[in-house]
Amino acid sequence: MSTPMLLLAAGAAAAYLFAAWHAARGLEGPRNLLALAAALLLHSLVLIASVQAMGGRLGLTQALSLLTWQSALLLALLTQATALRPLRTAIYPLAAGGVLLAAVWPTQSGGNAPHDWRIVLHAALSIFAAGLLTLAAAQAVALHVLDRLLHRPEQLARALKMPPMQAGEDWLFQLIGAGFFVLSLALLSGLIFVDDLFAQHLAHKTVLSIVAWLTFAALLLGRRSRGWRGKQAVRWALSGYAALLLAYFGSKLVLEQILGRHWT
Repeated sequence: MSTPMLLLAAGAAAAYLFAAWHAARGLEGPRNLLALAAALLLHSLVLIASVQAMGGRLGLTQALSLLTWQSALLLALLTQATALRPLRTAIYPLAAGGVLLAAVWPTQSGGNAPHDWRIVLHAALSIFAAGLLTLAAAQAVALHVLDRLLHRPEQLARALKMPPMQAGEDWLFQLIGAGFFVLSLALLSGLIFVDDLFAQHLAHKTVLSIVAWLTFAALLLGRRSRGWRGKQAVRWALSGYAALLLAYFGSKLVLEQILGRHWT
């Protein structure tokens, strides 16, 4: 990528890290919001340039970068949710890595960019679901950390500075519920719009996506009928997210970067 785009990526990464540093210190204010807005804007410009340079199709690193950008944007929009604020120290550095990845190592997926709005809709729903569930996975990790701190007397003072466990769990299931709904729409659109969804080169992607969907469905059902929470909820949430990552990014790595094929 050109030097100006590399500089934009470096600026976005620096702004993300500045916002994460302020969040880690518990600082709020206009400078933090301005840095985050600048980071998101610069990140979007780098993404657009990277995708255009690679022929208009999302390669592996561009897709990863888009996921981190969307996760940072969603978290910024939910900034009033106190229980989610600790996630900023993880999501913003992740987004900093994502923007640098797209700028330094843009990958070509092969083929032409999809022009069918139905395929574009399916891909957009898939990425949106992944963004919501990324925040849910990060929240699950935060709850796991909080649980460990609460069981260590010497860390109790640190644990008390974090949002209450109940509020964190409530947000975890809200994010999972929203992500599950969008993932359902993504799978439904794939069944309707993608002719070869169960073709040999897509079977693993489809199966893993369904496994992730079933995992999140079981977690939501267990929460509603049996009151699942705590470590059990965290394990199920992270298992579903791992299956989702393998379905999209693992499949994309093997299919496009190793086998040289694409699914649209």
